[in-house]
Amino acid sequence: MNPYIEILRPGNAVMGAITIILVAIIDRTFSLPVILAMLAVFFETAAGNVINDYFDYNIDLINKPERPIPSGRISLTSGRNYGYLLFLLGTICGFLISFLTNNWIPFLIVLFADVVLYLYAYRLKSTPLIGNLAVGFMTGFGFVFGGFSINNPTIIMTSIFLGFFAFVMTTARELVKDIEDMEGDKSEGAKTLPILYGEKITATLAFILIIIDCALCPLLYFFNVFGVYYLIVIAIAVLLFLYSAILIIKNQERQTAAKVSKYLKIGMLIAFVAFIFGSF
Repeated sequence: MNPYIEILRPGNAVMGAITIILVAIIDRTFSLPVILAMLAVFFETAAGNVINDYFDYNIDLINKPERPIPSGRISLTSGRNYGYLLFLLGTICGFLISFLTNNWIPFLIVLFADVVLYLYAYRLKSTPLIGNLAVGFMTGFGFVFGGFSINNPTIIMTSIFLGFFAFVMTTARELVKDIEDMEGDKSEGAKTLPILYGEKITATLAFILIIIDCALCPLLYFFNVFGVYYLIVIAIAVLLFLYSAILIIKNQERQTAAKVSKYLKIGMLIAFVAFIFGSF
């Protein structure tokens, strides 16, 4: 794969853009602001990934030496400039959305995302829990951004609920990833939650967050946001979430954390599919 595509972590960036598609499907609308919102989220997510790899160069030499920057396929300077370009593209998309809809909240959201994503990569990532919450917050914010880009009061409220779901589950996954990355983080003197307070406490917090999200899932059906098809598909995601929670609370080894992180990501993808089916 071309290193300039690989460094975007296109799967994550596309997954971010899918949040906009989901909100648009729920509202049964498709417009130029929706397309621009998809591009904005894609560019912002990709920019966050690139600038994170730039600041994480030394850590990734240990944890992820195959990535484009530590492997030498992209220089540090090129990686930084590439990240800046992606931030600029995302910001332009946000401006165009606000210009077209005469609603400047989407543009302000993108500007806020620029600041948070940069600060996360630069400093917040190594701050215990705050960094995890920042990533979760930005993931959930994608849904909220979609709601405000469509500019429908009803869909805005739904997008906030979906955003909260994504925030909680993403925060749980970030805690698990901190357990997975402890070796490299220690070498760089990072102060992540598992380094400061241990893997068990971190795993317990992740477990609680996963359980909270599992409890929230049926509410979208009972509040008539989604139909019965949602309930059928989301049950698969909930089972995977619960299995992941059990795995991480029983065993905090690096291999287990990596497996749980993968399962939670798959579970979130299934949840997104449930949102689509529930809209029919």
